[in-house]
Amino acid sequence: MRLTATRRARTAAGAVAVGLALAACTAGTTSAGGAHASSSPPSPTSSAGPKSTAPTSNGPTSNGPTSTAPTTAPPAGPGATSTSSPSSSPPSSPSPPAPSAVEVAHRRASNVDVRPLRPREKPPQFVLFSFDGAGWHDRWQEFLAAADKVDARFTGFLSGTYLLTDAHGDAYQGPGHRRGVSEVGFGGTPAQVERLVGDLNQAYAAGDEIGTHYNGHFCDEAAPGGGQWSSKQWRSELGQFFTFVDRWKTIDGLPDAPDLQVPASSIVGGRLPCLEGKFSAVLPAWREHGMVYDTSGSGSIAWPRQVHGVWELPMQYVASPTLGDVTAMDYNFWFKFNGAKNDPAAAPQIRAKVLATYEHMYDVARHGNRAPLVIGNHFNAWSGNAFNPAVKDFMLEVCDDPGTICATYSDVIAWMQAQDPKVLAHLQALPPVR
Repeated sequence: MRLTATRRARTAAGAVAVGLALAACTAGTTSAGGAHASSSPPSPTSSAGPKSTAPTSNGPTSNGPTSTAPTTAPPAGPGATSTSSPSSSPPSSPSPPAPSAVEVAHRRASNVDVRPLRPREKPPQFVLFSFDGAGWHDRWQEFLAAADKVDARFTGFLSGTYLLTDAHGDAYQGPGHRRGVSEVGFGGTPAQVERLVGDLNQAYAAGDEIGTHYNGHFCDEAAPGGGQWSSKQWRSELGQFFTFVDRWKTIDGLPDAPDLQVPASSIVGGRLPCLEGKFSAVLPAWREHGMVYDTSGSGSIAWPRQVHGVWELPMQYVASPTLGDVTAMDYNFWFKFNGAKNDPAAAPQIRAKVLATYEHMYDVARHGNRAPLVIGNHFNAWSGNAFNPAVKDFMLEVCDDPGTICATYSDVIAWMQAQDPKVLAHLQALPPVR
């Protein structure tokens, strides 16, 4: 599926114009991503702690070994405070007033020069920062401010249940689950939901991207989870996400709330909760809703490819000089460090090890195949706030380097589509690095 500069409208015709038929899917694949770290989003109500289940098998685009990290991560959510414990729920103090609507009459321009490479010109070193769940106001403001300093763009993968107030959570029914149940809770009070809408509007106006992290975050251990869902169930899950994006004000009974200024047609990719889902089962849902890319797989640092019409930008399995072989995601780092045990005193050490891992990834890519780096994270305060500061450190360190562009997924895909097919094929044939 080709992403155009006009962000084509989501129509049934556009959704089916996607390359190869489902019957041509790779035989025998069992997971769209090979679950490595949880993509568990923040939640205002959930108090689930870290879990330690084994990863499932790699998806069809994986070209690296599986990670030994668990599949689920603890939540830390919209309205959450900066507690050091991953299992802490936010205090029950009154919510602050919701911000006024952020109008998006003039969206910030892309920072990617979408044009073919000139002869012997090196590609930019793209860095893709993303955050699953995307429901924590303080973190939105922190990273929006950091990105502005270095002309960076990033992507927030939104959990659709965060657009529902707690009182209207029964508008959601996860496939195979009771109505009104979500592993990561809902959006809290009307003021908290309106505040999240303000954050999303602000991010979109700043040129950042909003993608989907689907809804209830049901991992396979909370059966039935994404890896066990049928095509019909995935169509329901993604369909409900777009219903919440389009109709959250009506569902929540908030007719006077500010509008969500993020067009549904601009949401063209995402990351599967827990990185779990059978590719053949999820693909029809992606087609039906015009999805252009997915970032749930597992692989080394290599140039992305299309799989049955969908761009796959997998989570990257790297040889960290400080943590060893690990999938480059915050919860995986934590699990590799100490089994994901809460240890706020170790936060400075963890932060340094994570930053050194990002710097290693940057060096091997920039001096190697120059493939885009995938820096996947959550808004969190795990283990004494050890992880988000390392991400911000890295963003501020590299995003204004000459030749480096910290961009959105959609802009990087547009750049790849602008290349001569032979040039892109050459990049994709370069050996992966770790």
